[in-house]
Amino acid sequence: METTSAVLALSALAHEGRLAIFRLLVRAGPGGLAAGEIARTTGVLPNTLSSNLGILSAAGLTASRREGRSIIYSAAYGQMQGLLAFLMEDCCGGKPEICAPLVEIAGRRCEPQTQAC
Repeated sequence: METTSAVLALSALAHEGRLAIFRLLVRAGPGGLAAGEIARTTGVLPNTLSSNLGILSAAGLTASRREGRSIIYSAAYGQMQGLLAFLMEDCCGGKPEICAPLVEIAGRRCEPQTQAC
């Protein structure tokens, strides 16, 4: 991931509402959620939700698809992994034990049934 893409993604996530939406989509797994379900779960008004989803999409953090009359949003796991890798790239300074606890924490939080963390 380039620095510019990382800054765009971090900027998108630097808003409490957008971060909550993104985390909800990550927990939902690859199947995603309909916009109405996201609004109900987060309590975000439809126009605000639309704006926030647009910002997350522009940052490459979400994807959408149409299913009938619904638009289903999902987390863009590849972009999320790229951002995390970018952030972790230089963190250990040759000492992997510094970052090892993060792998353990992530492993405990992953849901095997959805393969989403």
